[in-house]
Amino acid sequence: MGSESSVIVSLRGLAKNFGTVRAVDGVDLDIYQGEFLTLLGPSGSGKTTVLRMIAGFEIPDAGRIELNGKEITHLPAYERDVNTVFQDYALFPHMDVISNIEYGLRVKGIGKVERRAQAMLALQQVRLDGYENRKPNQLSGGQRQRVALARALVNRPAVLLLDEPLGALDLKLREQMQIELKELQREVGITFIFVTHDQEEALTMSDRVAVFDRGKIQQLDKPATIYENPANSFVAGFVGISNLITGAASVSLLGKSGTWLVRPEKIEVDSAQSGGRRATGKIREVEYFGPATRFLVDLDVGISLMALRQNTSESATSVATMRNSKVTVSWDIESEYNVEK
Repeated sequence: MGSESSVIVSLRGLAKNFGTVRAVDGVDLDIYQGEFLTLLGPSGSGKTTVLRMIAGFEIPDAGRIELNGKEITHLPAYERDVNTVFQDYALFPHMDVISNIEYGLRVKGIGKVERRAQAMLALQQVRLDGYENRKPNQLSGGQRQRVALARALVNRPAVLLLDEPLGALDLKLREQMQIELKELQREVGITFIFVTHDQEEALTMSDRVAVFDRGKIQQLDKPATIYENPANSFVAGFVGISNLITGAASVSLLGKSGTWLVRPEKIEVDSAQSGGRRATGKIREVEYFGPATRFLVDLDVGISLMALRQNTSESATSVATMRNSKVTVSWDIESEYNVEK
């Protein structure tokens, strides 16, 4: 990731309305040279609109966008040193792979020999050398996505914008592409601004994550900080599975008021930690999913908590028998995070 002194994109007071809807509400954001930044949030949170304003596909109603120190707020999209990769790939079906990749260079007037050399290099970077003569309909979804990436990267943009680019892929391929995309970004050193509503994707791939809700950035930080120490109850609830303890339950269980977060993997079932919190209850539901099991426990104090346990020796049959059983749950006091800020 780039240093804080090398800001490549700067947003100040960015705002956009669609009719009576305030889609983006005064966003300030600095994005650094060479970083992988993810804009994360639910549908309608403003993340995609911010990306489209950086790309030049939407014009802000207020605010300022700078790229490499130069204002581009009202520049047309084709005059900005950015490229966008979309979820639907947007490849030309009548062109073969290499022609698709070369297209942007051809528009720029780059000669045939140089154009072909740069396109072949881009093809190698996305691990598709040997596929240059195929048409898009002869490729898998993951391969088409790589061609779209190569076409964007061959222009060597200052910033690559990615609008939910993995959303159309199946789970296994998406997980594979997450690793490859992060490796590729590290290799080419270009700033990636990535939009997703998938929290796991954001945590896995990013140097920093900006969590959006109702047109505003709720938290901007490293993935581990956002997960371990969310800024407020929205971030706590949106990023990962959360147990929020508040009101009378907070006073009864924790001996303090406020709203507190305890992540499911911090809670142990029938294995009390010394010096930690303890509570009794009954297991309402057991969800076995291979490497781990989730337990929904109704506590005697009147709230329910989710606990997560790694399956080091249990089988689906053995954990299923725990449904409706009385248990003690426990967690370390240091696992409690105040999200009422």
